[in-house]
Amino acid sequence: MNQERIFKILLGPHISEKATIVAEGAQQVVFRVTQDATRVEIKKAVEELFNVKVEKVNVLNAKGKTKRTARGLGRRANIRKAYVRLAEGHDIDFVGAE
Repeated sequence: MNQERIFKILLGPHISEKATIVAEGAQQVVFRVTQDATRVEIKKAVEELFNVKVEKVNVLNAKGKTKRTARGLGRRANIRKAYVRLAEGHDIDFVGAE
């Protein structure tokens, strides 16, 4: 996998209440990824970008909600999330990163 693809797979960390609970309890980190990313590509990208060992990757497709606005109905975008389980002793700290 080339370097350009590695940088395009991970769109950023997904910060939510559930993601924080999972990060504390299960040694997992949640990322938003591109729609065409595979588990193997996500694993390689996380390992190369953050210098950590990845044990397992679970992928989730979240459908966008339909919302009512003043101009009629609108729709939020579909997102794809990756729950990445890190090996024992490895950690990714987004707060301390600059």
